[in-house]
Order: sequence, then structure tokens, then C-alpha cells
Amino acid sequence: MRIVIAGFGTVGRGFAEVLQMKSDLLSSLDDKIKIVAAFDSKSYVTDADGLDPLILVKRKKDTGSVGSDAMKEGTDVLDSVEYDVLVDTSPTDIRTGGDGLRYIEHALKHGKDVITVNKGPLALKFRELNELAEKNGAVLRFEGSVGGAMPIINLCAENLKGERVRSIRGIFNGTCNFILSRMDTGLPFEQALREAQQLGYAESDPSYDIEGIDTACKVVILANSIFSRDVTFSDVSITGITSVSAEAIALASDHDMVIRLIGEVSDTVLEVSPRLIPKGHPLSVSGTLNTAQIITDLAGPITVSGRGAGRIETASAILSDLIAIIDRRR
Repeated sequence: MRIVIAGFGTVGRGFAEVLQMKSDLLSSLDDKIKIVAAFDSKSYVTDADGLDPLILVKRKKDTGSVGSDAMKEGTDVLDSVEYDVLVDTSPTDIRTGGDGLRYIEHALKHGKDVITVNKGPLALKFRELNELAEKNGAVLRFEGSVGGAMPIINLCAENLKGERVRSIRGIFNGTCNFILSRMDTGLPFEQALREAQQLGYAESDPSYDIEGIDTACKVVILANSIFSRDVTFSDVSITGITSVSAEAIALASDHDMVIRLIGEVSDTVLEVSPRLIPKGHPLSVSGTLNTAQIITDLAGPITVSGRGAGRIETASAILSDLIAIIDRRR
């Protein structure tokens, strides 16, 4: 199994570390697993005999670049090596799909399996990418694109295969959940946001999170993958948390409730908005956790929770997809 890692940022480094950490397990499944190429926005490195994951991580940490060769077009790097699986961890671009969309399309057109945590391509061109994979006999997997380490896509598609999933409601953005949790204690929105930024939970430009865009991307992915819908980001009704006031938080508390940013998807619903949630309900969790409640016809409600971000946590989802591809090939 020859792997290319595209976008060697936080998650890409985490995946390389996980490959090293789980080398014994992986070698028992496929004794020829190796990284044959890795690239970021500045540089690339290839080696048909395999690259040392920890050397790649150290070089990136020390120099800011994964390789010594100046970056050329990413698809040219893909064409320069023989590989089996593209692991795409490039940055999300919800407007165009960004570089990740081009890398994924290029790999699928050449019959290569793809694992991605990049929400942009999936939120914009899910149907087209799946059709491209089927046409060329390739596999497209994306567990880490929703909820990070929280299992939900493969859980619904595989473990709950005999069930009819009626709806999914969840907290899919840890940044928003942290801010609203801090507001529960009396902090004003702006102060809670600054705290989230200081702790590294929110970017200097937090609009992608607090305006509900990130959650909307994940809702689209769930709608298409679990409910077989054909929707894109523009089909989602989105309300972020910027309008949630301290007064609204206090009023909710008076009625033994909290406000949480909830993404909901079903056969007919596609919405992201702040909702009133009773205290003690599975969706009333505090902090940065992601949580989802899956309503099924046989098992009823099933609740899953986990860390929605983090390099090792998200890499764990990539690992599960990689093992599934190895099993399929076997």
C-alpha cells in the first residue's frame, strides 16, 4: 500500500505520526505500507522506497516545509510517483473546493483510492466525486470530515446498515460549543470568543466557525452520504451564533435550558441554527466536544460523542478509513 499525503499541515503530520505509532498493526494487515510522497504548499518530497514518517514530521516542524524541493503543481507530484491511496488533508475552501478538489479528482480519475478530511470538495461536489470514484473503480472515504474522532459516517453507513436513519442532530463545531458553554457562566460573547482564540480553539478570523459555515459543510456531507440526498452548501439554511445574546442565555437558563448550535439533517431538513436544549439532554454538553444523536427506526436514538478536532484525533479517523481500504483490497 503506497500512500501520498497531500497538505502536510497539522492533520497530515498527525497521520504520519499515527502511521508510525500503529506500524505493527498495519504491517500485520499489509507488510508493504509506505509513504511514497508528501507535499504542502511550499515543498514536496518523494521516494519510491518509502519515506520515514517521523523524519517528515521533524523536517516540517524545524523548517516549515515537508520537503527540500520547491513545490510544483500538486497533480504533477501525483503523476511522478506510483501510489495506491491519496490522503488529502489540504485546507478547506468552501467557495471553490480549493487544491484539495483538484487532487481528489485527479486521483479518482486515475483509479486511485482517496481518503479525505477536507470538507470543501465534499460540500460542493459530493455526487460528482462519488460518480467519479465508481466510474474508475476507486474508493472515496471521508470519516474524518465530520466530527473528527467522533465516529458517525461509517457508523451509519456500515454498522447501522440494517437501520433506517430518520434524522441526525448534533453539535459539529467545538469552537461554537466552547463559546456558548462559556456564555452559560455569564461571559459576554466577545469575551468568550477571545478566550477561545487565546486557547487555540478559534482562528483570528473566526467567521467560518461562528457563522455556522463549518457546521453547514458537515450537514451537507451527512445529507449526501447517509440520506442519499443531492445537496450542496448553498442548500443549507444557516444561522450562526453571533446573534446569541447574554440575555437569551440567561432566559434559557431560567427555564433549565441551554443554547447550542445544532446541525440537523433528514430526508427533508437541512439546517444549522442555535437551538434551545434541555439541561441533561445528550446535546447539552459543554466544552469542545462534538456530539450527535442519530434517530433510527429499530434502535431508536443512538448518541455518539468525541473530539471534533486535533491532529491525532482526526488522524484516528483517517486510520480507520485506511484499514477499511486495506480490508477491501484483501
